[in-house]
Amino acid sequence: MTIATLFIALFVCMLIGMPIAIALGFSSMLTIMLFSDDSLASIALKLYESASEHYTLLAIPFFILSSAFLSTGGVARRIINFAMDSVGHIRGGLAMASVMACMLFAAVSGSSPATVAAIGSIVIIGMVQAGYPEKFAAGVITTSGTLGILIPPSIVMLVYAAATEVSAARMFMAGLIPGLMMGLLLMLAIYVVARIKKLPSRPFPGVKVLAISSAKAMGGLALIFIVLGSIYGGVASPTEAAAVACVYAYFIAVFGYRDIGPLKSVAWRQTREPIIKAVVRNLIAMVSGLLKTPLDKEVRHVVRDGAKVSIMLLFIIANAMLFAHVLTTERIPHIIAEAIVGMGLPVWGFLIIVNLLLLAAGNFMEPSAILLIMAPILFPIATQLGIDPIHLGIIMVVNMEIGMLTPPVGLNLFVTAGITGKSMGWVIQSCLPWLALLLLFLGLITYIPQISLFLPEYIDSINGY
Repeated sequence: MTIATLFIALFVCMLIGMPIAIALGFSSMLTIMLFSDDSLASIALKLYESASEHYTLLAIPFFILSSAFLSTGGVARRIINFAMDSVGHIRGGLAMASVMACMLFAAVSGSSPATVAAIGSIVIIGMVQAGYPEKFAAGVITTSGTLGILIPPSIVMLVYAAATEVSAARMFMAGLIPGLMMGLLLMLAIYVVARIKKLPSRPFPGVKVLAISSAKAMGGLALIFIVLGSIYGGVASPTEAAAVACVYAYFIAVFGYRDIGPLKSVAWRQTREPIIKAVVRNLIAMVSGLLKTPLDKEVRHVVRDGAKVSIMLLFIIANAMLFAHVLTTERIPHIIAEAIVGMGLPVWGFLIIVNLLLLAAGNFMEPSAILLIMAPILFPIATQLGIDPIHLGIIMVVNMEIGMLTPPVGLNLFVTAGITGKSMGWVIQSCLPWLALLLLFLGLITYIPQISLFLPEYIDSINGY
C-alpha cells in the first residue's frame, strides 16, 4: 500500500500539471503522514541535508554558470568556424562540422539544450543556405545536441553520482569514449547519406586559415583540458574543476573574447598602435573592467539566468532527495529488488526492462528528475545482479539522451522548434531517422559494458585516479 500511495500520488500530481519538484515533495510528505513513523519535522531537515551533505552537487551551479558565459559569448561561433575549417571540405562536411561543434561545445557546457541553442541558432541557417534540406539540418543538430549530457563534464552525470553516491570523476571517465563514439557514428551516418544524396561540401580553406580558426577557438576549447585534465589527472575533484571552469569562462568571455561586459567595444590593438602602448592600455582597461563588471547589465543578466537555472534544478534535486529518503526508509527499493531477483531474470532481461522503463519515463519527465526517482530503485537491483554501477549510470544517461528527442517533454525538440519557427510535429519528423541510430547505440552501450568501463579501469590500472 505504501508503494502504491507514493507512486500513484506522484503520477496524479504530474498528470494534473503540478511542477515535478512540488509533485515529488507532496507525494513524499503524503506517504510520510499516512504510513511512516517519521516526524514531519524530519522533512525540513532532509531538504537541508539533500544539498549540504552532497558535495558533488556544488559543481552543478558552477557548470551552469560557466555554460551561461560561454553560450552568451562568441565561443560557440569560434568553435563552429574551427569545425567547419577542419571537416567542411568532406562530402556532407558542413553537417559533420555541426556534429563536431556540438561535441566540442558539449564538453565545455555540460547541457544538451544549451548545446542545441548555441550551435543550432548559427548552424541550421548556414546549412540551409549551403543547400542542405532544412529538415535534415534540424534533425542533425537536435540529435547532436544530446551529446551535451553524455560527453563530460555532464550535469546529468553529477545528478546520478549524487543520487547513488558513486564517484563523479569515474562517471566522467566512463562517458568520454561513449560520447566520442556516438559523435563518430553520427558523422559516419551523415557521410553515407551525403554520398547517396550528393550533399554539398566546401573547399578546404588551407592550413593557414585552419590554424587561425583553431587559435581563435582555443580560448574556449582550453576549458576542456582544464576540466577533464585536472579530473583525470587526479589534480582536482569535479566540484573543484567546476569552480575553476566557472572563473575561467567568466574571464575568457569578458576579458578574452570581449563579446560581453564592460570591455565589449575595446579592441585589443588599434590600427598602427605600438605594442607597448596597446599592452598598457589593455592592462588599464582590464583593471577598470574588473571593477565595472558587477554593475554591467550583460554580465548581471548572465549571472541571473545561471542562478535561475541552478535554483530550479537544485529545488528539484532537494525534493527528489526527500522522495529517495521515503523510498529508503520504507525499504521500497529492497522490496522491488527482492521481487525482481526472485523472478529469476537474467542480467540481459533486467537490462531490457531498465531500458524500456527509462525510455517510457523519458517521454514525460526531464532527465534529472528521472534519475533521482529511478536510480535509488534500480541501483540495488543492478548491484545484486552484478552490474557495475558506473555501467548502469551510462546506460541511464544514454536513455536520457533519447528522452531529449521524444515528445511531449523532449527539451531539445522545444529548442529546435524555437530556433526554426517550425511546429513540434515537423521537428519530431526531422529527428526520427537519427532516433533509430541512438537506439542502436543504446543497445551497444547496454550489452558491451567495456565501452563505458575501459577508460575508468585503465586509469585505475596506471594509478591515475
